[in-house]
Amino acid sequence: MTIAPFPLIEMSGPPRERGRQYGEQAKDRVRRSVDYYAAQLAGSGVAWPRAKDLAANYLPVIEGFSPAYIEEMRGIAEGAGVDFEGVVIVNARTEMMFGAKAQADPDAEDGCTGVIAMPEATKDGRVLHAQNWDWREECVHTGVVLRIRRDDGPDVLTFTEAGGLARSGLNAAGIAITGNFLACDRDYKQRGVPLPLIRRRALEATHFALAIHALTAFPRSCSNNMMLSDAAGEAIDFECAPDEEFCIYPTDGLITHANHFVHPAAQAKLRDTYRASSPDSLYRDRRVRTLLMAKRGTLTLDDLRDALFDDYGTPYSVCRPPRAMPGGAVSMTAAMILMDAAAGVLQAIPAPHANGTVTEYRLRDTSADLRKAG
Repeated sequence: MTIAPFPLIEMSGPPRERGRQYGEQAKDRVRRSVDYYAAQLAGSGVAWPRAKDLAANYLPVIEGFSPAYIEEMRGIAEGAGVDFEGVVIVNARTEMMFGAKAQADPDAEDGCTGVIAMPEATKDGRVLHAQNWDWREECVHTGVVLRIRRDDGPDVLTFTEAGGLARSGLNAAGIAITGNFLACDRDYKQRGVPLPLIRRRALEATHFALAIHALTAFPRSCSNNMMLSDAAGEAIDFECAPDEEFCIYPTDGLITHANHFVHPAAQAKLRDTYRASSPDSLYRDRRVRTLLMAKRGTLTLDDLRDALFDDYGTPYSVCRPPRAMPGGAVSMTAAMILMDAAAGVLQAIPAPHANGTVTEYRLRDTSADLRKAG
């Protein structure tokens, strides 16, 4: 199967201007993103005028978090020729799609399996960080990679849905981040900062401590697992409830995580509301850990890639082929992301269940190279 690589979008300048550059370069994909989530909300009984009102409700929270992000989203909307509220919806889609529900919707699986390999586990003594992003089939065609040239902090390289400010990525200070879906009984009881904006703040950090602050110092509406690493040799997995975080540290030089709470304190204090909807989570992280432990001390990005291609239990697998959900939506591994932050390298594979082409994006030059997975 031939699947187009995620396009590389170059951005620089002040927030509104770089937003316009983003919107102009990714116009078709931004429009697809906005249309897709508008349709999803409409299918839940939320018509477009009401969706715009709900998006507007997030603006005071976002404004208090970072006025620059409001400006950047306005620029994206202007460049792509879409409603500003549509760009807000793309960035707050988790909060808006699930916010009216007390627990995760089994028709809305946002899976993901993530891994960080520490220097003692890798061939070249580098921190390696990777993830499979499991979400909707349509999002294979809305993904983009942003290269953000900044005058006020480290440059950023991030994969995200078109119109989003960040998802998985790295920066010139050596910080890298990925995120996995989690759900618990505390979710959607407060209005918090949308998750893509928190990830973007972490990617703008000049120091690992400041990236940690971005993940832990601001209110969230819902749970999420955020895996944070520093090329200088540190990594922490944050299992985040809306109002509390539980830290998981590397064991034998590895952190692996899927979509259930594993920290003992989290299991004691929270009711995990997603485990029943995603039973494969209970073995996906273990599968990746076992495969990588067999090569511990010699691991490369190719080894992380091979582990994330694991098809045990398909279609309930680490690398998920398209699978129809109860309400008719199709869930799959939409992207595989592999990162070496010290080298400023991000590799991406769209729809890896059917595609072996790796595109390599580099933070420090203007190229994107394609090669076949071995």
